[in-house]
Parts: sequence; structure tokens; C-alpha cells
Amino acid sequence: MTATAALPASSSDTTRTAAIEREIDHARTRGSLQHIVVPPCPALLARLQAVMDAAEPDLNEVARIAASDVAMSATLIRNANGPLYNVGQPVQTVGQAMNRLGLKQTAAIMTGFLVRNAILVDNRHLRRFWERSAQRAIAMTFIARQLPGLSPDLAHTYGLFCHVGMPVLLQSVKGYGSTMVEAAARIDRSYVATENFNHRTDHAVVGALVARVWRLAPAVMAAIRLHHDLESLGGEETESEVQTLIAAGLVAEHLVRRQEAQLPERDWTDHAPAALAWLQVDEGEVAQWGEDLSASLNAF
Repeated sequence: MTATAALPASSSDTTRTAAIEREIDHARTRGSLQHIVVPPCPALLARLQAVMDAAEPDLNEVARIAASDVAMSATLIRNANGPLYNVGQPVQTVGQAMNRLGLKQTAAIMTGFLVRNAILVDNRHLRRFWERSAQRAIAMTFIARQLPGLSPDLAHTYGLFCHVGMPVLLQSVKGYGSTMVEAAARIDRSYVATENFNHRTDHAVVGALVARVWRLAPAVMAAIRLHHDLESLGGEETESEVQTLIAAGLVAEHLVRRQEAQLPERDWTDHAPAALAWLQVDEGEVAQWGEDLSASLNAF
């Protein structure tokens, strides 16, 4: 099996997510991911994950992690004073920011800060990569709050990591920058098809690898892996939570692009009806979401 082999459908003794985990592990040890260099998960992020995995997370420990980096503290305060959360007097301390944001959103913002500083992007092919990732994460958080059953912090993490395979491929694979230019220009095949033709893997697979190595939620890992495999959206072979993340991610990407006056991507043009049907929303609701998100997305 290669990193792009077909994945088995779920059955009584397996799930799509478990199949993806096996696929990634196999490709990491014997297949096309052997030479991909995944930056180590930052120590502070591993510490934060351990706290958040506890049945009752220690708020004081989260505050200590946040306060251990001045820039991370400033990021929390800036977000708490931003248009999504600014409901009163400006906050001035990490503790005040945490109270306004809530524990889960605090952890999501800290995760974004730590990821951005662990995977540096200094390449003309990915200008404003992390700014756009942050916009997508904000859009995902907003969308999750409009949908029953989708965790906003899970949605934020997916939005942040959705395209993380791109900078990792740039750092690991010679010629990937040229592939990005070619993939964006071709009209005869998809972006990931061009990546696979040139390098035997793609940013969705590599992004799933990062999520696996960094111990992100399995649903996030699976959604990253499948976010360009949209033909099966709405089918029964993939867990509903994963499909909701993928469908919401397609909407979030569309809203971010529309905010920047960019043309819709082919994925949106081809698969928007299936995504909206899965989420049980219509184009009018999506348009209103875009209006509601405008100020927050403009902050970047």
C-alpha cells in the first residue's frame, strides 16, 4: 500500500479513521512518507495536550504554559480583545483573557501559536500561510457554533492544520515549490493529482502524518487526509464527525477566499451542494455567515 492507496470502507471491526491510521503508519515505515521530515511537536504543546486530555484540566497549569511565552500571552490577550469576543472593557492579563475566551478556545489559540512557531514558512509559494490558516480556523469555530454536535475546538484545530502538509512538503521534498505552481495552473487534473504524479504523495496525506505524529484528535487526522476526497461526501463509509469537519472546512475555505475576493476553488464549485446538504444549510445561510465573519477575517 502506498500513501495514496484506496482506503477500505468501515465495517464492524474497522473504521475509516482506523484504516487511515494504518495507511499513514505503513507509508511512514515502508512507503512514500519515509523521507518526510515532520518537525517535533513543541514541548509546550505536548504539555498543553496532556493538560487538556485530563478529565478536569488544570486551569492554573494552562495559565502557566501561556505565561511561559510572552508572545503567546500577547496573542491570547489580542484575541480576547478581538471582534469575536470583545464584549466589555479590554482585558489586560492572561487570566482575564482565559476567562473571556473559555478554556477550550484558549487552548485552541495557544495551539495555533505553538504550531506557527514550530513549522516556519518563509517561502514565496506560501505567502501568508499561517494568516490564512488562522482565518480558516476562526471560520471553522464560527461555523461549529451554528451546527449541532460539532465541537468548536475540534473545528478550530482542523481549520488550523488542514493544509499543514504544504509547508512540511516544502521543507522535505526537492522541487515541491515548482509542483505547487504547476498544480495551481493545471486544469486537466486536480491539485493533489499533480502532487502525487510528481512526488508519490500529497499535502493531505502529509498533513495527516503531522496530525498523527503530533497526536491530534483522530477525527482531525482523518478529515485532513480526506479533505480533497469529496466524491464520497454524504456516504456511509466515513464517520459522521469526520464528514462534518470536511464539509464545514469546505464552507470555511470558501468564505475565506470570498473575503479576499478570490474565485471559488474547484472543490467548492464541484462539491458545494453535497457539503451544504450534509450540513443541512443553504447558500443564504452561508452568505450570512460570511457577513457575520467579515470583521474577524479582516483582522488578518
